Amino acid sequence: MLRGHTVVHASIISVPPPVGYAHPTEPQCSYDPVEGLPIAPDVDPADKIRMLEEQISLLKSQLNESKNFNSRSTSPPRHFVPNHARVGSILSNSSGKSPANSPNDGGNGIILPQASLDMTNNQRYAVDSPESQFRGSTGSPELRQPGGNGLMDMLLSGWDPDLPDHDTLDHYIDVFFRCDPCGSRVLHRPSFLASMRLHPKDPNFPHSAVLHAICASASRWSSHDIVTSPDGTRRDRFAEFHVSKTRSYIDKTMATGQDIFPVMQACILLSWYFYQEGRWVEVWIFAGFQTRVAVPLRLNYPGTFSSHGANSPGAYLAPPRDFKELECRRRTWWMTIMFDRIVSVGGWLHGVDERDIGTELPLRCYDFENDTNIPSNPQDLSTKDLFTRHPPAYTDSFLLFLKSVMLFGRVTDYSTRSNLRSNSVPTKHQNPFHLPGFEELDAVVSSGFLESFPPNWRHLGVTDDGGAMDTDLYMAHIVPHAATITLHNPFLNFNDSQNVSTARCVNATRSILAAYYRLSETSLDITRLHPFVTICWYLAAVVQIQLCKYFIEIGDTSRESTVWGEINVLRFAMLNYGTKSPVGTRQEKLLQGLMTEIVRMTSQMQPLEVGVPLYPFSHATLFSKDGSGVVQQDPIDTPLPDGRRFEELPTSPTSLGGLASTPLSSQSIPSPMVQQTHAAVGGVSGWNTHISPPNVRLPHNPLYSHPHSSYPPH
Repeated sequence: MLRGHTVVHASIISVPPPVGYAHPTEPQCSYDPVEGLPIAPDVDPADKIRMLEEQISLLKSQLNESKNFNSRSTSPPRHFVPNHARVGSILSNSSGKSPANSPNDGGNGIILPQASLDMTNNQRYAVDSPESQFRGSTGSPELRQPGGNGLMDMLLSGWDPDLPDHDTLDHYIDVFFRCDPCGSRVLHRPSFLASMRLHPKDPNFPHSAVLHAICASASRWSSHDIVTSPDGTRRDRFAEFHVSKTRSYIDKTMATGQDIFPVMQACILLSWYFYQEGRWVEVWIFAGFQTRVAVPLRLNYPGTFSSHGANSPGAYLAPPRDFKELECRRRTWWMTIMFDRIVSVGGWLHGVDERDIGTELPLRCYDFENDTNIPSNPQDLSTKDLFTRHPPAYTDSFLLFLKSVMLFGRVTDYSTRSNLRSNSVPTKHQNPFHLPGFEELDAVVSSGFLESFPPNWRHLGVTDDGGAMDTDLYMAHIVPHAATITLHNPFLNFNDSQNVSTARCVNATRSILAAYYRLSETSLDITRLHPFVTICWYLAAVVQIQLCKYFIEIGDTSRESTVWGEINVLRFAMLNYGTKSPVGTRQEKLLQGLMTEIVRMTSQMQPLEVGVPLYPFSHATLFSKDGSGVVQQDPIDTPLPDGRRFEELPTSPTSLGGLASTPLSSQSIPSPMVQQTHAAVGGVSGWNTHISPPNVRLPHNPLYSHPHSSYPPH
């Protein structure tokens, strides 16, 4: 009950106060006591402020003392990183992180963590994840205190409270280097692992942005906190948390320029994560951001440094200190350019022109990791025989893969520049070999590059026993075929039996299929392949869709059924890849959009199930072996091409005989399936008929034309 001063109103007339009476400036109220509710002591606000200032001063002095700790001499004891206190997972707006490179640290001293708790952040960890091992029966965290203040221990240790504990982080780093086929190339693994043993405040300790990006990337193979919606969309809440943290560091660097090189490396790791997720808008934006950041760093100069214009405004890097730093810069630059080329396939302009790249190619991975200190690679993009000569001391699978992507980039440059200056679009009636520069480019893309591989690199990278695979070498073999399809598809004409572009596209498709069949013979996990493989499968499937439509129009149901099987093989490859990386599922959905017309036209009862496995992602009916291990093929249901049903195409230098005919070693023998697939290469008869050719065309950009996004616009 409230008792206090009241004013009595009588009708609409107020009674004036007695003479000399003055109303109080504020109501004087008192409250009835409530049982169980203590009454707060009456403390002067100035005293409260003074108490808080004393606490802040104490914390500042403790942090200053800890900064004087000689971190280079010893590594931090594990009790510095308390497993029991995942403070970063529950302090929603905490800025109590002590490292100087924290995105929450404004450089103006310590900011106390807020007392409010956001319990929703706890849901980003899986129930059975390492971070949840100390959860109570209700699922909420239990901040156990074995001794001391967990938050203070973390502040004093310098450990980023938003990272997993040291042991869990080591696990994610190990998974990242073992499984990631993309961004791991920019990091020097031996020194990176050694730096993880340093104290978190040591200047050589890995930057938190890189560690958060590694957690996001590695979660693809180790996280259990994944939610799949009814429409198949995949969400990894653990990865999303670390993605947001990485982006915080990127935003800070954009505003301040601090730690620009390690943050750029983190940006590369994050970009490949977005690519594997099929998040095309972010992929495109990050590709442009990386190239623009790398240019003022002078990474596009020979030796990744230039003294010319050093006085110009910009955050230029000092000269590399040693061999390791020089190669790290080279690889950071080339992974930026590789990403730019891959996201631009289909007709988008590149972020950096080849003529503006003077950086020599990187060294072999062996020389990089073992600090062999050999001279720089003699080849760069201005080398005339770059794609046909591969010096043994400067050639490995990664360098061949890099060259294949750069070759694909030249196809993109040719297409975009030709369309930009042309008044008409290419047609099937044109002879592209009459166009300036086309014949020279075709000679390298369709045959010259692959035929120039050194003998020990002419296999697909799959070991004889199928127990291991070099993913970079596998990609180096199929990317040129995808580039061939992109170059020749506008001139595809099934009505002309002598059309060389048709021969190029069909043979390139057979090569991509043969490479997949070789992989399917093994028990290897295809989700470990580079995500660009899904684009190669997609391009091969687009050619098969056009071929299938042609067979439907001429009434050849037998060969139509075979092509349907091949289309479905590629579809299921994308879906299988999509179980770990959504880019596969997105490309398969895009492919279904292109298949709408042939699905409507076909007489097949269930065309999307022709030749598919008995169970999803099972080889039970697709590839069966007898007791001797020889692959048995069903001539009706198996979607492998049957050469006896096809006449020969015009001679093409990209026939399968040159794809994987060289075994992995001189003693090994190609598998029966590869041999039989090679023998099955054939052509399409009846091209001189008067049936109109299929009008299914490659979209201007197959990478970005997907159901969930229309950016960049066509």
